[in-house]
Amino acid sequence: MTPATRRAAIAAWRDRPRPAGIYALHCLADGGCWIGRTADLDAIGNRHFFALRQGSHMDKTLQAAFAAHGETGFRLEVLERLAEDDLPPYARDEALKEMLARWRTRLGARVI
Repeated sequence: MTPATRRAAIAAWRDRPRPAGIYALHCLADGGCWIGRTADLDAIGNRHFFALRQGSHMDKTLQAAFAAHGETGFRLEVLERLAEDDLPPYARDEALKEMLARWRTRLGARVI
């Protein structure tokens, strides 16, 4: 790979569309559920599972469940994608907050 090709590939990756939305982490062993909102649904699973494997996740209840049941005891589920890609950042954030509140009520889950 030439340096120019590499730069073009990196630029294309950086400029790719990132789907925003609401996700859930389910503990299959004890039925626990944690939900959150993100601007990049494609990357959120890696972010959470990396922190959990390191023992440094910000949500201590999720970290404790992960320590008890292991990575195979968890499933990441995309609950809802934000359809409006052309919303300004503040409107995207507000739409995600509303979606998160609706899903939190529906599932009775903890927010991460």
